[in-house]
Amino acid sequence: MTTVLLAPDKFKGSLSAAAVCAALAEGIASVRPDASTLSVPIADGGDGTVASAVAVGYERVLVRATDALGRPTHTSYARRGDLAVVELADVVGIAKLPDGIRDPLRASSRGVGEVIAAAISAGCHRLILGVGGSASTDGGAGMLQALGANILDCHGHEIGPGGGNLAKIASLDLSPVLRRMSGMTVTLANDVTNPLLGPNGAARVYGPQKGADPMEIEKLEDGLRRWADAVSEACGRDERASEGAGAAGGVGFAALSVFGARSSLGIHAVLDLVDFSARLDEADLVITGEGAIDEQTLNGKAPAGVAAAARDAGLEVIGVCGRNVLSTLELRRAGFAVVYSLSDLEPDRSLSIRRAGPLVRVLGERIAKAHLSRPAPAGSSRTVVDRLTSCDPSFRIDQCDKP
Repeated sequence: MTTVLLAPDKFKGSLSAAAVCAALAEGIASVRPDASTLSVPIADGGDGTVASAVAVGYERVLVRATDALGRPTHTSYARRGDLAVVELADVVGIAKLPDGIRDPLRASSRGVGEVIAAAISAGCHRLILGVGGSASTDGGAGMLQALGANILDCHGHEIGPGGGNLAKIASLDLSPVLRRMSGMTVTLANDVTNPLLGPNGAARVYGPQKGADPMEIEKLEDGLRRWADAVSEACGRDERASEGAGAAGGVGFAALSVFGARSSLGIHAVLDLVDFSARLDEADLVITGEGAIDEQTLNGKAPAGVAAAARDAGLEVIGVCGRNVLSTLELRRAGFAVVYSLSDLEPDRSLSIRRAGPLVRVLGERIAKAHLSRPAPAGSSRTVVDRLTSCDPSFRIDQCDKP
C-alpha cells in the first residue's frame, strides 16, 4: 500500500496545518482510496507548534493567562512526560489581538511566562519554547516578571508592561527566576537570526510590523539597550549579539541570557518533536507546503526543512501552497520535485483564501492523479479530478462541484 506523508505548515489567514492535511487527504482518497495518508501538521516555532505536538500524541494542557495587552485569555501548552511545548504566539502573539489593535510600547510578553510557570508547577523539567509571531518588543521582561523577576524603577516600584518602560529600569533581581528555572532544560525554537539591538535588531526590523512608528522604534531600541545592560550585570551573561536574541521582540535574548537556552531553528526543533525521521520511514511520498512559497521559505521555514529531511531520506517531495514565486531551479535545489499552487486554480486571491479548503482538496486530487500511478478501482468516488489534466492551469474552482 502506498503511504503519503502529509506534513504542511498552515496557510496563514485561511487554513491551519491540520485543515490542509484533511483537505489533501480527502482529495487523495477520492482518486486513490487504496492509498494511505499519514498526517503530521508542521510548524516552525510560531503558531501551530503546540498543535503539531498534539497531533502526534502529546497532551494538550489548558491554561488561563494574559495576552500581550494584559487581558485574560485561554491558551494551552503540550506535554509528554516532563517535556512541555510552549507556543508564544498562542498567548501573546500579534494574531491574538483584535484587528487593528496595536500598542507597541505597552505590549508585554508576560503571558508566556505565566504559561511556563504553569508547566513548571505541573512538574515539567524540559521546555521547548516556540517564539514566532510576538506582539511585543519588551526583551522578554514581561516573561521574566511572570516568573518572579523584580524589575524596579528609581522609586523602587515595579516598572509597567512593555518595551516603552524598559528605559526606567534602576535595579533588577533575577534570583527568583533563577531558582524557579533551576534544573530546567530550555530549547529556544525560532526562525530568525537577528540580534537584540541595532539595524537588524528586534525594534528596528520587527517594530513596524507591531505598529511602532519611527519615534517609538527609537524608544524601544533605547529601552532594549538599558534592559540588555541590566540583564548582563544581573546574571553575568550577555547574549545581546547572539543569533536569535532579537526573536519575539527580545524574548530570545531573555531565554538565552537567563534560562541558558539552546537555540534551534524552529523547524528542526519541531521535526525532532514529532519524531519526523520515524514518520519518513513509513512513507513513499511526502507533501508539504505553506501559504506562500517564496524566498522566506528557503530561509529556514517549515516546508524547506521538511523537504530537506525527506530528500535526505530518498523520498520525492511535492509542495502545495497558495502562491509560488520561486523558479523551478530554486525549488529543485530546496528539494521539491514539483509545487502545486492554489493560484493556478483560482487567480483571484481573495476567493482563493475564502475557498482554500476545497481548492486544496483539488490539489490533492491532482497530485494523486499525477503521482500515484495505480488507477482508482471502478466505481470509486472521483469528483473534480475527472475534469482535470495534470497540465491544465486554466482550471478554476467555479468549474467544480460546490462542497
